[in-house]
Amino acid sequence: MDDGLYRDVVELAARTPEWFRGLAETGTDGMLVVFAVLYLWAWWRARRGSAGMMALALLGPVGTVAAYVVSEVVKVVLREDRPCRALRGVPTIVPCPPYGDWSLPSNHATLAAGAAAGLVLAWRALAPYVVVLALLGGASRVFVGAHYPHDVVVGLLLGGVLAPVVVLALSGPATALVERLRGLAALRPLLLAPGGLTPEAHSGPGRSRSRAARRTG
Repeated sequence: MDDGLYRDVVELAARTPEWFRGLAETGTDGMLVVFAVLYLWAWWRARRGSAGMMALALLGPVGTVAAYVVSEVVKVVLREDRPCRALRGVPTIVPCPPYGDWSLPSNHATLAAGAAAGLVLAWRALAPYVVVLALLGGASRVFVGAHYPHDVVVGLLLGGVLAPVVVLALSGPATALVERLRGLAALRPLLLAPGGLTPEAHSGPGRSRSRAARRTG
């Protein structure tokens, strides 16, 4: 349904300078590395925060992977051929994937949107940046010739909806688990920064006792 738009984009890409095409080819995969680095940063930051913050930082990749798995299942069910095989004579920046590597939805777009949604939950200040990064990452899949535009749109919707649903569904148990693991000496450096919040500060009774002690003081 969007063959014409796909052709217009890839033909435009073919007319861009060689250095720009190389940048697009590197960036279409490189944006996933950027998301991985941002998640490491979110984890490091969450070590000084509450158990809930740490749980969200750790669950973001889980939700992203869950969205990716669903996208793979959808690919196998729908079996949409890649546009670089279905349409003749289209120039593409990246090599056309082999037969059996289906097109709908775009895994890259699913991963990008899922990662962005998870990061927004864990660190809201990143929202404007990661949303733009996810959109650019998705658009790059059409630009390099790997996907139809509708493949990208479906991937963005799939990742952007499913990943946060998984994160929020697991956040309660994950928060309780982080609180318990922060009490273990071996895992405390990974989950709690020196001088950060203590595990007792996250529990209801602990907070009540702290407030009571301050009032008494």
